[in-house]
Amino acid sequence: MLRAGCRAALPRRPPGSEGLKQTPLDALHRARGGRMVPFAGWTLPLHYGQGHLQSHLHTRRHCSLFDVSHMLQTLVYGRDRVRFMESLVVGDIAELKPGQGTLTLLTNERGGIMDDLIVTNTSEDHLYVVSNAACADKDLAILRDRAAQLQATGSDVHLEVSDNALLALQGPSMARVLQAGLSDDLAKLSFMNSITTTVFGVPGCRVTRCGYTGEDGVEISVPAARAVELAEQLLGVPDVWLAGLAARDSLRLEAGLCLYGNDIDETVTPAEAGLMWTLGKRRRVAMDFPGAAVIMAQVKEKPRRRRVGLTSVGPAIRPHMAILGPEGRPVGTVTSGCPSPCLGKNIAMGYVEAAHSRAGTELTVEVRKKQHPAVITKMPFVPTQYYMAK
Repeated sequence: MLRAGCRAALPRRPPGSEGLKQTPLDALHRARGGRMVPFAGWTLPLHYGQGHLQSHLHTRRHCSLFDVSHMLQTLVYGRDRVRFMESLVVGDIAELKPGQGTLTLLTNERGGIMDDLIVTNTSEDHLYVVSNAACADKDLAILRDRAAQLQATGSDVHLEVSDNALLALQGPSMARVLQAGLSDDLAKLSFMNSITTTVFGVPGCRVTRCGYTGEDGVEISVPAARAVELAEQLLGVPDVWLAGLAARDSLRLEAGLCLYGNDIDETVTPAEAGLMWTLGKRRRVAMDFPGAAVIMAQVKEKPRRRRVGLTSVGPAIRPHMAILGPEGRPVGTVTSGCPSPCLGKNIAMGYVEAAHSRAGTELTVEVRKKQHPAVITKMPFVPTQYYMAK
C-alpha cells in the first residue's frame, strides 16, 4: 500500500485535469511514474518510465497490468433481465450458460453501433455488463430508459451501477502469476467465462478471462477499497509491469480489435464493420433487435463499404488519412493506425469501398499530401492467444 506520508512527493497533476474523474489507482500511477493524461472524462496513465515500445513488447512476452476502472460496470437484476438486454443488443443472451459472456453490440434503429459491450450471464442471478467509458453516460441513459419502459408494463428488471475498480492482467505469463493467488483452477476458465472468487486474499472479485490485447488475459472487477492492495500484490511479481493507454491502443490494433469512436460508431453497421458474428442465429431469424431491418438488408445485398486491415512501410498511417484506389481516387478512410512494435511495419484499420476490400489488394494512403503504397491485410495482424480450456 502507498504510505500516507508519500502524497506530497507525488507528481503534480497535468494542466487541464481539473474536473476529471480519478480511478482508485490514481495515486499509485503517479507514484510509479505514470504520465497522466485526460481520457473519456478520466485522468489515466499514457505510459510509464520504460516507454510505450518496451511496455507493448513486455505485454506480448510476459505480463502487464492495465487500469481499466474507467469502464462502466452495470449489474442487471430481475426475472426479465434477459428480455430487457435482448431488446437493446444483437447477441443471443438467452443462450449464455452461467458464467459465460459474449461481446455484443448496442444498436440504434438505423442499424448503427451505439457501443460494443461485454455481457456476462453470471452464476449469481444477474447480468454483468461492461461498457466503454466514452459511451458510459449514453449507455446508462439508454439502459435506464428501457428499464423504466419495461417496469411500466409490469416487467421485473432493475439496474445497479458498480463502483468496483477494474484491472486487466494481460500476457502469456498471466495464468502463472494469477494462479498463485487463486484457490480456483484457472485452467478450467475458458476465454469469455467468468467466476467470482478471492484473488490474493481479496474476496468478492469477478475474474473474467478476456481482454483488449489479443493475449491470454483476465479482467478483475475488485472492490474499490482494496484495488490498490490487489494491484500491488500483482506488481510484486517481477514479470508484471504497469502499462498505459498507449500500449493498450497499439496492442488492440495488432489484434484487429475496434476502438469505439474511431473504428465503429453510430454511423457504422455490424455488416460494414465485419461484426456480424456477434449476431446470434436465433436473433437473425427473429429480427427483434434495434435496426434489424437495416442490418439484415445489408447482409442480403452486401454492404457498400467494409472495415479492412492495411499494412505499409514508410511514414506511419494515422486516422482520417485518405485511402486511394489504383487511379488515385479516394476509396476509403483510415480509422486507426500506428507502427506495429511486433511486426516492424505500419498497420492500420479503415473502411474502403467493397470492391477494394479483398485481402492482397494494393492501394495507396495519402500521408502529408504524398501517396505511399499499402496492402489490404487480413486481421488480426498478430495472432491472438485466447485460452480455450480442454
